[in-house]
Amino acid sequence: MHHLSMLMKSCQQSDDFLFSSSPGVKLGSTPRQHVGNTCYLMQGVIVSPVALMVSALADPQSHEFIKQGVELPPVTPKSRKTFKTRAQALRTNSVAPSPAASSGSMEKWMKLARTLEARRELMRATCAKYKSHTSRTITREHVRMIYVEDQYKLLYCEVPKAGCSNWKRTLMVLAGLASDTRAISHDTVHYKNHLKKLDSFDYNGIMHRLQTYTKVVFAREPLERLVSAYRDKFENPNRHYHTVYGRPIIAKYRTHPSPESLSTGNGVTFTEFVQYLLDVHRPVGMDIHWTLVDNLCHPCLIDYNFIGKFENMQEESNFLLRLMKAPRNLTLPQFKDRNPKDQKTSSEITGKYFAQVSPWQRQRVYDFFYMDYQMFNYSKPFKDIH
Repeated sequence: MHHLSMLMKSCQQSDDFLFSSSPGVKLGSTPRQHVGNTCYLMQGVIVSPVALMVSALADPQSHEFIKQGVELPPVTPKSRKTFKTRAQALRTNSVAPSPAASSGSMEKWMKLARTLEARRELMRATCAKYKSHTSRTITREHVRMIYVEDQYKLLYCEVPKAGCSNWKRTLMVLAGLASDTRAISHDTVHYKNHLKKLDSFDYNGIMHRLQTYTKVVFAREPLERLVSAYRDKFENPNRHYHTVYGRPIIAKYRTHPSPESLSTGNGVTFTEFVQYLLDVHRPVGMDIHWTLVDNLCHPCLIDYNFIGKFENMQEESNFLLRLMKAPRNLTLPQFKDRNPKDQKTSSEITGKYFAQVSPWQRQRVYDFFYMDYQMFNYSKPFKDIH
């Protein structure tokens, strides 16, 4: 622990590590590459108990450190004993992440834990392959999408159109800001949630949480996420998106637009939306709903220890909640409160939308989201993609 405290102190003493509105806290680049970069690696020195338990479930035979009293935050005899008891119980099946778990359900949790560990290894390998020479620093901009729940020591990076509304509802209940996820409206969860963001803390507060909290991100098949965003923002009434994005998109990409469409921005077609996305000289900037997860959550810079998938969100989210010792009656809500009559965007629906654009455009959109496909191990969406 003395060595650990010295490492933390050395990270904090340099003037290079002071946060400001400009690039600040110099933590290095990608995982497992610049091994001399102590401050980046500090994210993994103090591992969250949830991350250790996922690792123990994934490979119970290799985790003798559980028996050896590894020091965990907060480092007290009581907390260490609590963690050892919980982790050992998971290994011996005497306690499971859910009540009265059978051997079959324990095997399910172990399989899921192995999947989560494999995702982390793939992320590290992908970052090493594609971003090993990228010099990066952590700034407030890098952590602006991350929500903080201090009681359960959780950092959640918001990815729009990947289940973020229901995860924010869950965070509100965990934080004591609401008692029932089903009673939280769309406007409340997005505009009045009163949840804390990581960029609101000072340097020490940010580093402490990056080092000790469970860091969570959920991804979604990139083109399905894109189509979901288009349907939500342009096929339904939405004054903000029709005005800010619809009007300039129609003005630039539509031949002979009507005065009404130029005035309202209503009726942007999917082809026009794709033209806008691929244009290096866009008439209006990008939006978080169709920005890459790589650029929202920076997984090559922030060492996420729980990488979930939207496609299996219920099971994976509830697994995490059980490991966190969240209230037993709290599960991730499933309802769709915005445009509930719309059919959920699926691979079939995504295919119908992309049938409207040329093969060249399909390839270009795939290329645009290439890093998300690689980082999160999604298959190529169409046969003609190379």
